[in-house]
Amino acid sequence: MRAMILAAGYGTRLWPLTIDRAKPAIPFMGRPLVGYVAEYLAHYGFSDVVVNLHHRPESVRAALGDGSRFGVQMHYVEEPVILGTSGAIDNARTLLEGDAFVVINGKLATDIDLGEALATHRRTGALATLVLRRNVERERYSIVRVRDGLVEGFGGFPVSDNASSASGAAQKPRGEDSVHVEGEETPLMFTGIQILDPRIFSFIPRGVFSHTVTDVYIPALKAGERIAAHVAGGYWYELSTVKRYLETSLELLKREGREVEVCAGSHVEPGADVRESVLWEDVEVSEGASVRRCVLGAGVVVGRGEVLENAAVVRAELVQDAERPEKGLDGEVRGSNFVAPLPE
Repeated sequence: MRAMILAAGYGTRLWPLTIDRAKPAIPFMGRPLVGYVAEYLAHYGFSDVVVNLHHRPESVRAALGDGSRFGVQMHYVEEPVILGTSGAIDNARTLLEGDAFVVINGKLATDIDLGEALATHRRTGALATLVLRRNVERERYSIVRVRDGLVEGFGGFPVSDNASSASGAAQKPRGEDSVHVEGEETPLMFTGIQILDPRIFSFIPRGVFSHTVTDVYIPALKAGERIAAHVAGGYWYELSTVKRYLETSLELLKREGREVEVCAGSHVEPGADVRESVLWEDVEVSEGASVRRCVLGAGVVVGRGEVLENAAVVRAELVQDAERPEKGLDGEVRGSNFVAPLPE
């Protein structure tokens, strides 16, 4: 089986971290983010992985190469114009036709058992199988309506939305062992992982922008097709904002008994105090500096006695002529750095 990682988005909510590279190429746990997702797929026997590209495609190719160091063979498909979640699948049709395949969002960190989801798909013979999770905290994710193991429909948000999710807080790991509130039905949400039968291509509009839910799954259900629901356990994080990125990194680092990630070429001088932070490539932190809960972008220099806390930091030269996207973090220039405070 082949797999496709959806990775063509602009990553505006990860700005300023995405100012010099595409979202798939940002470092995460010692490898590019999409490389992390590729390793997850490789663990379940996927050897050929398709990645769609749009924004700064050269940064993704440079970061991932042929995919061999992640245990896969990468196949790149460029989108000169963004095509949406199902339009991207149509654009990669020639690489995916012939057998069932997996599509996964490129901004996830999870240990969901993909093998169990594949078994569900084979057992049901459905057009598609959506991997779902219980939204115990009732965060702002669309509800997936399910009956007898099949998807009935989509839409709406949990009545008691978790306000923290809208501000970018990372999800706590939830799964089959989640606490159930007596008297309330726990809503189900889509994880961004799906298994598709090749018949799906008969429902995807050709050569135009389209989304899987509105333009493919809803028409397919109306046509009498079955879409299976696989409710998974395990942890699941979505790295869609800078705050989610940092909090997810810290959670996974904690599992490894660490609190700081230091990428290649970076150096922390003796006497510097760096805690709960992620340092990208070629970062320098001087003696007497203090860094707490920060993401330091490539080439950032933190001077002697400088204090940084709860912020994303990139080199000021990168933002000199850049226009901040609407959903990007605002900040200020401090010496040679641009410092963008994270939301509370």
